Amino acid sequence: MSEALDESALRPGERFARVVTFDADSIRTFARLSGDHNPLHHDVVAASAGPFGRLIACGPHVTSLMMGLDASYFARAGEALGLGFEFRFVKAVTEGTTLTLEWTILQRTPKASLRGDIVAVRGRAYDAAGAVYVEATGRNLVRACKEQA
Repeated sequence: MSEALDESALRPGERFARVVTFDADSIRTFARLSGDHNPLHHDVVAASAGPFGRLIACGPHVTSLMMGLDASYFARAGEALGLGFEFRFVKAVTEGTTLTLEWTILQRTPKASLRGDIVAVRGRAYDAAGAVYVEATGRNLVRACKEQA
């Protein structure tokens, strides 16, 4: 037997977001854990002499946080599986930048063969002035959770 989906969380037009500040420690830690040894993510002296004047977050740092937000949101509605995402980097995320990571549900399409719904989303990461740093699209499979035996 399956639980029902939380239908209110799957409506087109629904938005969900979180705010994140990219400080030097989080930038270095994520880059180290992901195996990205680019000095622009670790070395203040090299980053200061680089094109952005300070440390920058690596792309997967921002996209991982965006995908985590997506997964957490849809997991509240039911069983959630990411099917694919595409990201476009618009502006470098420098140390000290605070961004709003936001997704908007575009479309929900029932998919009987997968026993759920395909939910298409559009995302962006932007600052308080409205400057966009990352744009994204994604597709998720969301279905009712199976009860634990």
